[in-house]
Amino acid sequence: MRIAAILVAAGSGSRFGGALPKQFAPIGGKPVIRWAAEALAHHATLIQPVGDAALIEPALAGMAHLPSVQGGATRQDSVLAGLEALEPFAPDIVLVHDAARPYVPPQTVPALLAALQDYEGAIPAAPVADTLKRGANGVIAGTVPRENLFRAQTPQAFSFETLLDVHRNGIGLEATDDAGLLERAGHHVALVAGSEENIKLTYREDFSRLERSLVSLLPRVGTGFDVHRLAPDRKLMLCGIEVPHTLGLAGHSDADVGIHALCDAIYGALAEGDIGRHFPPSEANWKDADSARFLRHAAERISARGGVLVNADITLICEQPKITPHAPAMMARLAELLGVELGRISVKATTSERLGFTGRGEGIAAQAVVSILVP
Repeated sequence: MRIAAILVAAGSGSRFGGALPKQFAPIGGKPVIRWAAEALAHHATLIQPVGDAALIEPALAGMAHLPSVQGGATRQDSVLAGLEALEPFAPDIVLVHDAARPYVPPQTVPALLAALQDYEGAIPAAPVADTLKRGANGVIAGTVPRENLFRAQTPQAFSFETLLDVHRNGIGLEATDDAGLLERAGHHVALVAGSEENIKLTYREDFSRLERSLVSLLPRVGTGFDVHRLAPDRKLMLCGIEVPHTLGLAGHSDADVGIHALCDAIYGALAEGDIGRHFPPSEANWKDADSARFLRHAAERISARGGVLVNADITLICEQPKITPHAPAMMARLAELLGVELGRISVKATTSERLGFTGRGEGIAAQAVVSILVP
């Protein structure tokens, strides 16, 4: 019995947000789609990705899979494209799986295959536990009985020939999943036990649930400290924004003392040295460089290690300028550069009570503390 799998990765993930579609977001150092593909590889001898090859190929590098095929305007179109690509291989059974579901419980596929001995299709489904309400214009329009209601999941399993036939005959019909096409064609589709762990990454809050279930993470803490001298004829860059002031900070780059301290804290938590190791001041490349580049690199290092930034706390130490009016913009900018929600970033300020070089207005210092979870 030859089993193939279609990995549907053509969606844009608009509800999730972010620069990349959700199926390419990293969890534990691996894209979501790779988690899904590795789960399917335990059961299928052929894996057919459907979607943007420029994104899929790097995400699945080193894995055995068929060349990616372009998706269609709808999920139904994308699955048909995958089926057409698989037809020359004549598989007996096809699994259709959403690339945004990285975890496939180990008992799911064996249960689906057992059900296919009696049915042309089978899907995992979890019973609806919550009371369902129908709404209209912001008020309840009715209560929907939840008895015999289930939430459909993937992978869904089918006789390959049957699924290909109903897709070809169902062009123009609308169906939210492949089982719906079999139902319309008069086929009975079996239900097998789904799992609450089979989470589809749809919203940002789903991400932390998947992190907890997929990856065992350990806490790491890093600290950073930096100081730069105040000088004329320089812009004052602090935590990624320009702050109006008569003096700026002197340094090889733009001398953003807040970002430099934050980078050092991140590199320290990862045991990867300091900012000077990654961006040596002796190199002309970094002269007057925007420190945002440094922080993006630090964020990339967290991702590359499969880590998650829990929070960052930055303290700026100076007499002037006043930091509090600019702190919200600083936090927003740092959150943007790090790719995290605003609530994980804190920026505050203190003085040295007119003592030392900061008290005399000769320079600005910054210290940072970060907490990171890494595998």
